[in-house]
Amino acid sequence: MASEEEIIITFLFKRSGKSKLSFSDVYLTLSMDLKWFTPEAAKEFINLVLKKKVLTKKGDLIQPNFDYDKIVVPVGFYPTKRIFEEKENENHEEEKEDIFYKIVKRIVEKTDLNEQDVIQKIEEIGKEKNINLEVAALFTGKEYNISLETFFEEIENKIFTENKE
Repeated sequence: MASEEEIIITFLFKRSGKSKLSFSDVYLTLSMDLKWFTPEAAKEFINLVLKKKVLTKKGDLIQPNFDYDKIVVPVGFYPTKRIFEEKENENHEEEKEDIFYKIVKRIVEKTDLNEQDVIQKIEEIGKEKNINLEVAALFTGKEYNISLETFFEEIENKIFTENKE
């Protein structure tokens, strides 16, 4: 049985007749055309399903990560608001810390520094450059020639989520 997220995505993509859409096409359809969510809530929903890998991002376009042609959208379907509120609220703070500490852990593993020193250095760079800690952590990793590309998409999604607030 399809999840509510998959039904919403199926509806959007079948309605559009396209297999790939831009982020703005999806959130504007969810908020302005269908009036299912506020623009902010629509962005949260998209970021949530990207994080859960229901949608995948390729370049500037996003597409379903499942065969939506096999899913039937029930007549009169209307999504519940709790679909993203509960899950986003539960995971949002954990996600922030997880990304940051994953990067800190990688820097500690690749250098002779201890965790406290790495965190202090990241905080200094964040204050100096007036940037969030995850981006400051990337700068810190770069100083030590540590490859942190695997965190780029996760940080990008986090920044988009923060900017909508």
